[in-house]
Amino acid sequence: MGTPAPDARTPHATDLTATHGTALPTPPRPLAGGLWRGLRVGLLGGSFNPAHGGHRHMSLMALRMLGLDEVWWLVSPQNPLKSLDGMAPLAQRMAGAAWVANHPRIRVSDIETRMGTRYTVDTLAGLKRHFPGTDFVWLMGADNLAQMPRWRGWTRIFGMVPVAIFPRQPYSVGALGGKAARRFAKARWQMSAAKHLAGAKAPAWVFLEAPLHPASATAIRCQGGAGGVDHQGRIIR
Repeated sequence: MGTPAPDARTPHATDLTATHGTALPTPPRPLAGGLWRGLRVGLLGGSFNPAHGGHRHMSLMALRMLGLDEVWWLVSPQNPLKSLDGMAPLAQRMAGAAWVANHPRIRVSDIETRMGTRYTVDTLAGLKRHFPGTDFVWLMGADNLAQMPRWRGWTRIFGMVPVAIFPRQPYSVGALGGKAARRFAKARWQMSAAKHLAGAKAPAWVFLEAPLHPASATAIRCQGGAGGVDHQGRIIR
């Protein structure tokens, strides 16, 4: 396996310690793909408006259940399906995400801005081009699986990288019976094989029966916590 960067050697899979008080993991750069060659990386995209404990919880579950080396948070310059109203500046969302992530194997990145992409299908194409030796897995909640047919090129996304779905109430049941799940029903894996998903030929996806986390970005914004929520659930104001 490759080594991502001198300050971010991949720890053992059970090392899930925090990073507050130490240097943050170096974010990925489009022209430095060789540093991540041979690694298994989960991709968690979104506005992170704000980042919260649910994002961190999903990332830690992905590290454990999928046997990943790292998870990258792809902080979107602007989600095409979301309004600009109430959207914090990218720099603020990046800073909040870095505080919430608080982990040496979670990298917060603005690589979509650097690559000039807005849609997931284009972001994945760019990542596969710039990081040809990295095995990516797209991570998302059941709420996004339910609305995925609204995404540009959504069937292409399933054909580009394996996908891991995390439960989110009350969306899980409906999402698993929805259009996307039905379209790729034959590509669904058993959860017992989840640690082999990274590196598998797409389409391949798994629904992970992971513990739920109650955090919601919408609810946090309503409470005035636009800066995010730390991993202990405290609102950053």
